[in-house]
Amino acid sequence: LKWLPNDLYRYNGTSHLMTFENGSSIKFGHWDGDDAENEYQGVEYDVIFLEEATQLSERAFQYLQTCIRGANEFPKRMYLTCNPGGVGHTWVKRLFIDKKYRTDADNPERNENPEDYTFIFATVDDNPWVLESSPMYLKNLANLPEDLRRAHRYGDWDAMSGSYFKGFSPTTHVMPRFKIPPHWPIYRSFDYGLDMFAVGWFAVDEDGRSWCFREYEKKDLIVQDAARAIVDNTLASENVMVTYAPPDMWSRAKNINKTVADLFIENGVPIVRSDNNRVQGHLVMKDMMNPIPLKDKYVKSLFKDGQAPEALPGLMFFDELEKVIDDICAIQA
Repeated sequence: LKWLPNDLYRYNGTSHLMTFENGSSIKFGHWDGDDAENEYQGVEYDVIFLEEATQLSERAFQYLQTCIRGANEFPKRMYLTCNPGGVGHTWVKRLFIDKKYRTDADNPERNENPEDYTFIFATVDDNPWVLESSPMYLKNLANLPEDLRRAHRYGDWDAMSGSYFKGFSPTTHVMPRFKIPPHWPIYRSFDYGLDMFAVGWFAVDEDGRSWCFREYEKKDLIVQDAARAIVDNTLASENVMVTYAPPDMWSRAKNINKTVADLFIENGVPIVRSDNNRVQGHLVMKDMMNPIPLKDKYVKSLFKDGQAPEALPGLMFFDELEKVIDDICAIQA
């Protein structure tokens, strides 16, 4: 309001609407969780600016995109500003930094077009006005914790990846696929829901180290189809010792006097109840991500020219499991 001459606009403080003499307008707003969808439903905008976009979920970003429409010829577009970190770190990094765009063979309308996304990198060094007016700003950034300093001072989008599992790194916890020895015991672990069914296969080497070597996930599977997916994706030669499932599998299924666990068992997947305490589970994962001495001769032989390290983390992943690795990196503290 201080920048513009008063005779160019009218501003309504209640509706946060600035209207100009030529008929154009700027609507100022905020996004307060999913309930904010009701506020923006049916509204049309030619241009949307999102400040601190990484503080918004991907759902919010996608919903606001639906508001960019109209019958006029004004070019429709969206501008985002943000720092690394926050609830939206993953989707912003995927679209603008990693440039991993989704394709949907069943519904091409959902495909993401790489030409729709442009990233302009900038740090505080590109803003001399801030440095001039706030001379202590650089020092304040320098005193931030290491991950925040790298992110906010230098625009490092990898600094905030895995900010919960700080000990996890694709460099140390990921290896190319190799043949699992037949004597290694194998276990499976899954989480089931119609919104998403996800299962992982793990093999345990002679050091007690777990190797996640396969994963499967799919939405909208009934129990019978989920069980079939587990069976179909498990080789007959694999020595599966146990399959872990969350406690809610022992709740009664609707309209039948059976638990969901009963249905999995009837469809060829015997399961064992696991503990789904999230906090303790995270602590266990953090502990397993620490290095343990490498003594397994087979694992040592995977390294060329006898360059095997003295230790490897207790939890390792095959490099083709990009979704699992990205999910671990995306978990925020």
